[in-house]
Amino acid sequence: MNAPTTVSERLNATGTANALELRGVSKLFGALAALSDINITVRPGERRAVLGSNGAGKTTLFNCITGDFLPTSGSIRFFGEDISEFPAHERIRRGLRRTYQISLLFTGLSVLDNVYLACCGVSRGRFSLIRPRRNDALMASAEDLVRVVHMEDAKDTLVSELSYGQQRQLEIAMALSGAPRFILFDEPAAGLSPTERRELVEILTGLPSHMGFIIIEHDMDVALRVAESVTMMHNGRIFKEGKPAEIEEDPEVQALYLGGGDG
Repeated sequence: MNAPTTVSERLNATGTANALELRGVSKLFGALAALSDINITVRPGERRAVLGSNGAGKTTLFNCITGDFLPTSGSIRFFGEDISEFPAHERIRRGLRRTYQISLLFTGLSVLDNVYLACCGVSRGRFSLIRPRRNDALMASAEDLVRVVHMEDAKDTLVSELSYGQQRQLEIAMALSGAPRFILFDEPAAGLSPTERRELVEILTGLPSHMGFIIIEHDMDVALRVAESVTMMHNGRIFKEGKPAEIEEDPEVQALYLGGGDG
């Protein structure tokens, strides 16, 4: 079988094992248990929301999955491979990507140049000091990703001139570089206007059906519109799991989260 060549083909290429399997994952910081006995299974192509108030353990969970932190105990498998002890760059090589709450962009470069550099960073050839030709394969991939996040009209705009919402769209394009198998979105709707949030929902729901992701999000409306399953966390533990409608209607969830305000 020929290897996929276009961005769309590579974005749709997945394995057959579960995308993520966390078994008994705990993370201690001294005497503080940031995560306690987390068990999660995410299928290939599944879109999962992880919700909870500040301090629930959501970001620590992401950090353990991506390798920014190693778990104190338990195991993490990515498409069947145990990555529990892998450094972050090895997890990236295997197709795991992440966005961050704080933008990590080259503000003095254009939108297209930022995406191109992201594509270079995950390619086998890596970086070159030679300016790419317009028919360069990685430049073509960058152009494709800019279209995926609805930024073709701003591709030559400097990042410093973008709105905050456009910068978050650009981060999604960069996370898609190299056709990842799974993405972790860390509060992508934070700070966005209602119009920008609608655009974000369109982008996330428009990703290829085989592209799985987990989204941490305080905006319940955004999270429940893009996810097919929800994990609620509280004090470093899993509190509830279910479909978006089940979680939204659950009286314990309403009392603990929806009624109390997430901040």
